[in-house]
Amino acid sequence: MANLIPIYYLGKKHMVPEGVTIMGAIENSGHRLVRGCGCRGGFCGACATVFRIPGDHQIKVGLACQTRVEAGMDVAILPYYPAQKVLYDFKTVTDPARALQTMYPEMYRCLGCSACNKICPQDLPVMDIIAEAQRGNLPAVAELSFDCVMCGLCASRCLAQMVPYNIAMAARRLYSHSMLLGPDYVGVRIREIEQGVYDRQIDALLEKSQEELQKLYAERDIECI
Repeated sequence: MANLIPIYYLGKKHMVPEGVTIMGAIENSGHRLVRGCGCRGGFCGACATVFRIPGDHQIKVGLACQTRVEAGMDVAILPYYPAQKVLYDFKTVTDPARALQTMYPEMYRCLGCSACNKICPQDLPVMDIIAEAQRGNLPAVAELSFDCVMCGLCASRCLAQMVPYNIAMAARRLYSHSMLLGPDYVGVRIREIEQGVYDRQIDALLEKSQEELQKLYAERDIECI
């Protein structure tokens, strides 16, 4: 049997197996997670977690599905963080960089305190991302923020009350829609689909059963790069 260690979840003590993740420990203690659990693989950012370790004054952060428990850990999960999100229409955008600056003018309130960098569980340079957004350098924002899982922790600590992850998401979308040129073959394939070149094959797939589709998927040719 695994050794049991004490942790505190929302102020209540639980004895949980040593070495499990925070999410596993919470479920092992009898809680049923219906929010803030997401993909369970460290990709969606839904299980943003804050915790303290005995003897350490700092609040630490992590994703509950990836962070291992420690004895005496005091844990709370943030399943959702309220954040401003601006709606926009790509069809009306003529200047992507200017559009981003207009949608999120609060990014110019950045104090350069680096709190966002310190709290990011992905160790992303959030402050640099905002600096590039201020300059209108969307390609740099897209590159630097590519691994963002939008967990919301940066917004929870921003002294300027910004939402860095929404700013970065808007920048990536504007960049990919208005500035990044896609490969030629994608346009060719889209036109072929619109012209009905593949209608017969699509109809044939729609007539197949789930078992037949699963068999086709399992036996498909996979190109290794």
